[in-house]
Amino acid sequence: MSITVIRPGLASTFQDCGRHGHQHLGVPVGGAMDLRAHQLANLIAGNEHDHATLEITLMGPTLRFDAPTCIALTGADLSPTVNGLTVPLGRPLIMHAGDILSFGERRNGVRCYLAWHGGIALPSLLGSQSTYLRGALGGFQGRTLRKEDVLPLNLSLRANTLETLEESLDRMSIYLPSTLANNPRTHLRVMRGPHTELFTQEAVHALFNSPYVITNESDRMGFRLQGQALPVRENRQLLSEGATFGSIQVPADGLPIVLMADRQSIGGYPKIGHVATVDLPQLAQCMPGEAVRFEEISLAQAQQLDNLREQALGRLRTSLAGLRELIARCVANPAP
Repeated sequence: MSITVIRPGLASTFQDCGRHGHQHLGVPVGGAMDLRAHQLANLIAGNEHDHATLEITLMGPTLRFDAPTCIALTGADLSPTVNGLTVPLGRPLIMHAGDILSFGERRNGVRCYLAWHGGIALPSLLGSQSTYLRGALGGFQGRTLRKEDVLPLNLSLRANTLETLEESLDRMSIYLPSTLANNPRTHLRVMRGPHTELFTQEAVHALFNSPYVITNESDRMGFRLQGQALPVRENRQLLSEGATFGSIQVPADGLPIVLMADRQSIGGYPKIGHVATVDLPQLAQCMPGEAVRFEEISLAQAQQLDNLREQALGRLRTSLAGLRELIARCVANPAP
């Protein structure tokens, strides 16, 4: 029960919802950059829990499936094919032993997520299977995939059930609630930060009224933005505090940095704002060179948006109970 890496792609790592509760020890949270796509891939592959998915960046790998399984692809459209035939995103796909999954040109987005039923058989480190590359922690040996890696699966499907299962899944409709659909916004929603009052009125106006371009010096740790500088009223020494996904910190040069999944555990730069959690998936799918704009919302509005997203995930999980049951009945040697 395994998958063999024929070509590794540009930067393919295993990620889940992150390594929470250890920032006081200097361990970053990490996890999937696009949590929406990660969670959807798991649900559509028939998983009820947070299994690690393969986060595929820009150039996808080529993988040979050595055992039958059910997979799902979500997030960026990197032209996936199975045995040379185009396959859709957002649908359960049955993979037979010997099938080859490949990727081609980028059509949109940056990060594609691959989930398989039952997840990958990797050790959990501090409660997570996420890969933290800077610390060589978690995931598959703490690194990106390499040629000839063998990825062990937790579960496989019985070969004699695949035809019937595939027909049943093809007939099944999957309806995404509007709050989970990929509907890009012209402006990312931002709350004022804990240090907004330290910035000039001109800086706050610029943040919400000027475009900012994602620079090439952007990665899973943070997105550096180029645009109008955001000066503070006066230089002031700040105590370091916990860093959060989406915080917009401003170093001495006045050019903002949006902290992303692999952000440092603490930071002392002033934070002018915070990108709403529901809009972080869209930001995570942006390329260097693309421009982003921000609009202001309140904390109460951001919390309401987050609650609506969680409710939508719950409804989708409930609606896919039949899919999970279909796949579970086809698992080879299921756990007692």
